[in-house]
Amino acid sequence: METVKVIKIGGNVVDNPEALARFINDFVKLPGRKILVHGGGKEATRLSTRLEIPTTMIEGRRVTSRETLDVVTMVYAGLVNKRIVSMLQAAGCNAIGLTGADANAITATRRPAEPVDYGFVGDISPEGVNSALIASLLDAGITPVYCAITHDGHGTLLNCNADTIASSVAVGASRVSPTELIFCFEQPGVMEDLDRPDSLIPLITPEVYADLRARGVVNKGMIPKIDNAFKAIDSGVESVTIKHSDALSTDRGTVIRKN
Repeated sequence: METVKVIKIGGNVVDNPEALARFINDFVKLPGRKILVHGGGKEATRLSTRLEIPTTMIEGRRVTSRETLDVVTMVYAGLVNKRIVSMLQAAGCNAIGLTGADANAITATRRPAEPVDYGFVGDISPEGVNSALIASLLDAGITPVYCAITHDGHGTLLNCNADTIASSVAVGASRVSPTELIFCFEQPGVMEDLDRPDSLIPLITPEVYADLRARGVVNKGMIPKIDNAFKAIDSGVESVTIKHSDALSTDRGTVIRKN
């Protein structure tokens, strides 16, 4: 059975027109069936600032008030998602943009307020991703493009971390086909020292991860990325790699493995 590649593109690349254009070109050329998941946090933060809505981040995750939910929905599901879909169409890739509410693609439950109240933030259960929808779109030759907005099934939209969306979608896809998960962003992978281009960490196991967190090497937005990588592997995804958006077609990057 043909492998599905689930590729998540980070907000710093989405925010850079030249980098995004290069990525789209490489993504379209990638052979086989594929799914794209995107962030857009920088755009959301900029719009929040213009609207004088405060932005609060905890360990790389956005606290989402009702006002912030309106902003991230406009940015993720509207501006960023449709910009990417239009670029894919222009490059010859028949894509469809999705929130979790569209065709009931992803349902989530609002995260409990304890120990930290994240507001309108959703947690996705293993059954929350519509695997049948993934299969039907891919079988029809359509590339799904997921943003980080889900719904609770009762009329409320919920914000989710885009890395969590990518991990969950990869797990959902793995129920119908072998699946690889690739996180693409503006660095070569997980770096020991961001000021040293030669400090790429080629392999992260749980033991290595614990050490990197204890030393503060892995922090902020990288924490949910690696947490979700391990969760995906535990749930049936065959492989997870973190790499530069310009290295999509290469083997260079950080591989996340259980042992």
